[in-house]
Amino acid sequence: MALESAFAARLVAWQKIHGRHGLPWQVSDPYRVWLSEIMLQQTQVATVLGYYARFLERFPDLPTLAAASADDVLAYWSGLGYYSRARNLHKAAQTVMAEFGGAFPSRREEIETLSGIGRSTAAAIAAFAFGQRETILDGNVKRVLARCFGVDGFPGDKKTEAHLWLLAERLLPADSRDIIAYTQGLMDLGATVCSRSRPACSVCPMLDACVAARDGRTAELPTRKPKKAVPARETVMLIALHDGKVLLQRRPPVGIWGGLLSLPEFESTLAIEDWLAANGEGDVLPAWPVLLHVFTHFRLTITPQCVPLQRLAANHCAEDNHVWLPLAQALDAGVPAPVRKLLLYALEGAPRHPS
Repeated sequence: MALESAFAARLVAWQKIHGRHGLPWQVSDPYRVWLSEIMLQQTQVATVLGYYARFLERFPDLPTLAAASADDVLAYWSGLGYYSRARNLHKAAQTVMAEFGGAFPSRREEIETLSGIGRSTAAAIAAFAFGQRETILDGNVKRVLARCFGVDGFPGDKKTEAHLWLLAERLLPADSRDIIAYTQGLMDLGATVCSRSRPACSVCPMLDACVAARDGRTAELPTRKPKKAVPARETVMLIALHDGKVLLQRRPPVGIWGGLLSLPEFESTLAIEDWLAANGEGDVLPAWPVLLHVFTHFRLTITPQCVPLQRLAANHCAEDNHVWLPLAQALDAGVPAPVRKLLLYALEGAPRHPS
């Protein structure tokens, strides 16, 4: 196809003039490239910028990250979401130190063995940090290719995705010296021009050869994922307060908010009354307004239940996964975003809506 043969050259030329330049992770240091690629997964550049700088200030290099505690890493990731990324980042840093002598691997196949790194992310690191001729295929790239070449089918479907990988490999520039500009160009084109809604087709370097633009199909390509009903869940979160401190509970290492400190959860207010009877003396105050938190796959309705305790039982919360922290200190710990809202609400003394 004519576009296939011209795609890389058009993209490289466009990126050098119109692409994004001067981003803090546009360097050859594999640690900084890797960190940015993990943070940018399912997160916008504007959001990542602040977290990226703060994280690097605390963990300036891979050995520092590997030697840190999981709690410290999660605390500096707090608010960025998708916390498995932070746990995998920490684990991968330790693997690089233990199995690669502290030197970040340069080959895509080796990078892909590290925790939390799939084929596309490994390819991006190999291209940006080491100039390797590897192809990426994230969500933005899938959208660009589906529109430019008229690829039907939901990109998450295995057959469609396999087709897109083969196409992406054919489109790579022949000269590996162009791989950085080409890879950045793919990301830039998808993020700033070929956006999901309202694509700026008039400034696209592929306009005259794009199938979707030619056939008026930009709204239907790539094919959308079949919609499913979003499940709804409910929980009651206990805000137990005593002597200026709040009770937090370590969540299991896997699952939602895995490994983070969070507020203890109960099925009902009655269950909290039973907890109070066993753990001390105090009042179960009227519930605060509910807080809605939306995850990728479900919606969680949180009923915050505040319980100021005048006295703790002698055997209160002997479990290792419970800890009392001063409210201000709890805010700086690795806690999920909705829990942070509730802690701020408690610190300010209520009673306004925590959202």
